[in-house]
Amino acid sequence: MSLFKARDWWSTTLGEKEEFDQGCLCVADVDNSGQDKIIVGSYMGYLRIFNPHPVKPGDGGQPEDLLLEVQLREPILQVEVGKFVSGTEGLHLAVLHCRKLCVYAVSETLGNVEHGNQYQIKLMYEHNLQRTACNMTYGPFGGVKGRDLICIQSMDGMLMLFEQESYAFGRFLPGFLLPGPLTYSSRTDSFITVSSCRQVESYKYQVLAFATDADERQETDQAKLSSGKRLVVDWVLNLGEHALDICVVSFNQAVSSVFVLGERNFFCLKDNGQIRFMKKLDYSPSCFIPYCSVKEGTINTLIGNHSKMLNVYQDVTLKWATQLPHVPVAVKVANLQDLKGVIVTLSDTGHLQCSYLGTDPSLFQAPRVESRELNQEEFDAEMKELQKIIKEATKTQDILPKSEKNRDVTVTAEVSPDLDAESQAIDSEVKAEAVPSVTVKVLCLTQVTAKKPNLEVCVQAPLAVTCEQFVFDDLEPDSSETVVVSVFLKRNFSPSELEGNCVLSYGTPTELFPEGVLKAAQCNFSLPLRLICFPAQPSKAANHKITIDTNKAPISFLTIFPDFVDPSEDDQSNVLGFQFLSGSKATLLASKTSQRYRIQSDQLEDLWLITKELRLRLEEHFKKQNCKDFACTFSGSIPLQEYFELIDGHFELRLNEEKLQELLSQRAAQFRAIERRLLTRFKDKTPAPLQHLDTLLEGTFREVIALADAAEENQANLFQAFTKLKSATHLVIMLISLWQKLSTDQVAILEATFLPLAEDTKEMGWEETVDAAISYLLRTCLSKSSKEQALSLSSQLCMPKDTSRLKKNITLFCDRLAKGGRLSLSTDSATQQAAVMSGGCATIAESDSEERTVTLGSTAMFPHRGQITKQKSKP
Repeated sequence: MSLFKARDWWSTTLGEKEEFDQGCLCVADVDNSGQDKIIVGSYMGYLRIFNPHPVKPGDGGQPEDLLLEVQLREPILQVEVGKFVSGTEGLHLAVLHCRKLCVYAVSETLGNVEHGNQYQIKLMYEHNLQRTACNMTYGPFGGVKGRDLICIQSMDGMLMLFEQESYAFGRFLPGFLLPGPLTYSSRTDSFITVSSCRQVESYKYQVLAFATDADERQETDQAKLSSGKRLVVDWVLNLGEHALDICVVSFNQAVSSVFVLGERNFFCLKDNGQIRFMKKLDYSPSCFIPYCSVKEGTINTLIGNHSKMLNVYQDVTLKWATQLPHVPVAVKVANLQDLKGVIVTLSDTGHLQCSYLGTDPSLFQAPRVESRELNQEEFDAEMKELQKIIKEATKTQDILPKSEKNRDVTVTAEVSPDLDAESQAIDSEVKAEAVPSVTVKVLCLTQVTAKKPNLEVCVQAPLAVTCEQFVFDDLEPDSSETVVVSVFLKRNFSPSELEGNCVLSYGTPTELFPEGVLKAAQCNFSLPLRLICFPAQPSKAANHKITIDTNKAPISFLTIFPDFVDPSEDDQSNVLGFQFLSGSKATLLASKTSQRYRIQSDQLEDLWLITKELRLRLEEHFKKQNCKDFACTFSGSIPLQEYFELIDGHFELRLNEEKLQELLSQRAAQFRAIERRLLTRFKDKTPAPLQHLDTLLEGTFREVIALADAAEENQANLFQAFTKLKSATHLVIMLISLWQKLSTDQVAILEATFLPLAEDTKEMGWEETVDAAISYLLRTCLSKSSKEQALSLSSQLCMPKDTSRLKKNITLFCDRLAKGGRLSLSTDSATQQAAVMSGGCATIAESDSEERTVTLGSTAMFPHRGQITKQKSKP
């Protein structure tokens, strides 16, 4: 048993499917026998009184512990015990219903049989309420002696005061919107509540008594309801948050204080409303009670939270924290069976528990161990053997052994080689005549029991699938599940990747976890190019062109693009046109005289998927021919200027998003301010003209809707711009890798640098993240000297004012690569790069006829920002 777990002294569960809340629990000597009883009321109308008598700590509730159970037929909002009957100072039970207040006398009748004594309740009086009640408080209002008066707060903000059997008066609270917690301070003879304005407000009883009676106004006449003398508040304190409960306590060793439990803070106030102290809570509280003062000038408080914890505070100092089996909605401290300080908690589902803090004594005594001489040589040999086993196990860097890895459950995805005969596209925004779709068949095989398997099929937007998630029944060993989905283009622009992912999450039961240890299996699949484009007439002119060099003779497109070429047309053997579903076109040409391929299009981002597909199909073709020395290179200029235009467009949309969010926040604040003004005018007791506030409210509402629509449209444009930027970034990465003949590890570093984010967020955008990554490389592996390595990078990422720094760093990054720099994440290589970077290297000529000699240290190795031009070579 954990030291920080509440020790169960007695517990029981109340009813079935009953609901309880803050006011449903009370601890008091309701039968005037000198011992506390536990009184519980439920929203189902059941009233129960308990007197726990556990044989040993931890026993559940016994039948004889329940003294009384009666159904009152109406929901019970709150139960209190006090001196509510005139002519006697005995304690009676007050039960608050929605439209009724009942006061009962609880009495014990001696039994003549073995069943023991009997308890019964007798109705002393009741008050039928004209308004729906919310909560109540009681006390010696006005300083009366020997009796308690009751004050009920209605849902519409009226305080109804009852002098025991008779109704006294009713008063409306000014500026009321929603009811809050209510309590009475006998020291100041005032009522304290928390209004919907998030303010603690105090009203003197004398002020309430001398104000105009609310019942004298005609409820049917709204004009008369708003007339009369207003209540004057005694003091006000702005909390800045809603309050869950409020309590006034006075102990011998501490001054009288007002405690308020907020949603995120805990306040202690003086009688005049000044803050004695406050405590910021790092959890969501559910209930509290100040229960005693063990040190002069301090007060101890119990605070329960939604993490099933009960914390003990001495003023603001946490003294103890204990775990409960439920989330408490009400907590009390009682004296039961001569056991003082029993903590009584109640959950919203009816779990009633009496517990205490501390530990039980341990009766276990460890046996004596026979002493023996230690053999140091044996221990050293055993230690070396264990260290050897640990060293061998840590070499694999895998959590699971290889023998068990990926053996339990396997997921495979098979993409149909042909498009669907009948398209399965749903709600596609593409403006093309026909939107094709392709079928993906996912097979899940399991060798073990898989509990609650959940399959997700994911593709990158703007692609979409007909069904993303599948939930299966528990899979038995050696069983399988097959699902079929269709993938299609949903939005009217091309994706940056034609890939998808299948993830199967499941649980494998063990002895310790019979419900299953969560595991996952996944697989990737590639989608065909025909899904987003179709054959078209080639274009002779284009704005953007790139040329890929190879070391093999050009291959006919009839061989490597059979799905895009008509075999009957011979003119398509070295030229091929593609038209994307979004409307743009791209052209692929193969040189008849040299070993080159040219890709051209009016949009830079459209070159990426065609270039990638060409490279993959060429590699696959030569692999089938058992040709292992095939290689692609790029000798042209990196299209940085066109790439920078896409960066600027994406960054401009990010700036627009911030502006629209700021304007929307301003208009929303203006809208709420106008609403508050109108509510004040409507609830004012002396009606005043609206002064065109309604017109201003309608105009502000239209502006809010227009700004929200503009922000939504900008968000869609931003996502499209980011997708285009990712496509262009993939293209730039490929061209740099072909240009500098980078290894697989260096390409991975390049991708991690330029593609760190799957999507843009408000907290972290693409520009600042890429700028930080490139700056790190420029100061480490691509640094010219030790001075650059000593420069410190900023530890905080924030949105830049413009993209000039980013574009400068990208240009410098390419320049350093052109001069011999090599990408590496190891710290040792940074010092070795300085010697290579200082000398430089010769540039890669764009064509054979354009070769030229470059001296060491020349600036012509890579074009500067003013010299970056589009490629002009011809195949």
